[in-house]
Amino acid sequence: MNKITRRQALGTTAGALTVLGLAGATAHAAATDSRAAATPAGTVDEVYKGRRIRITPGQGGHHGGHHSPDMPTVRIDGRELHVMRNADGTWISVVNHYETFADPTSLARAAVRELQGAVLAPFAPMGGAA
Repeated sequence: MNKITRRQALGTTAGALTVLGLAGATAHAAATDSRAAATPAGTVDEVYKGRRIRITPGQGGHHGGHHSPDMPTVRIDGRELHVMRNADGTWISVVNHYETFADPTSLARAAVRELQGAVLAPFAPMGGAA
């Protein structure tokens, strides 16, 4: 009768687990790469406090009643949040007009907190259409 030793059993189990781990890591890497390819560089798409934030860079967000090609478009639950960049590089929004933020993502998160579940109303700049 041919018995398997404990050492052989452990070696076989370790080898099988290594193969499974490598297969899982490869599958995860492939899934991550395919998602990254579908999302343009610099795009933020996240859910924060139950609200969907989507930021697309350089898509010509509203600025002073016209579209500016270097401004990101910031959306909360599909509605555009009017954002402005200050001369010092900080960001403000129509929701947090007197508080500055380092980047559009932290600005959008602060707007979500400030909205406290309210729907973002459309912004119509003075002298222009929304």
